Amino acid sequence: MRAVHNFTTGTGNTFKLALYDNTPSFTAATTAYTATGEVSASGSYSAGGGALTNVTPTSTGTTAFTDFADLSFTSATITAYGAMIYNDSAAGDPSVCILDFGGAKTSTAGTFTIIFPTDDSTNAILRIA
Repeated sequence: MRAVHNFTTGTGNTFKLALYDNTPSFTAATTAYTATGEVSASGSYSAGGGALTNVTPTSTGTTAFTDFADLSFTSATITAYGAMIYNDSAAGDPSVCILDFGGAKTSTAGTFTIIFPTDDSTNAILRIA
């Protein structure tokens, strides 16, 4: 919590989502984007992942939260086990969070879509209470 990330729409940082196979072992020491274990480029997915459209942070009660618009990669053959959201406009591409899909998620010459949860204090992808 060092004010590295600015999630404000329009004037904030640029965030990306990279997809990973089952080889990386992310830990608390994983502090930045890495290409190790990233899925191969396919269709509209390329190295480094896709740019996210962020939703300006808000709060309800004692919980602050933010979200992103759903992200799709078209004409893609991908098998991903997880993803990393990272700050593409900050020095060193610092990670925001690691997402574990709980198993393989696959598309074959189709659309691979990341659907983010509802943007509220109990469901948003990023919440601080």
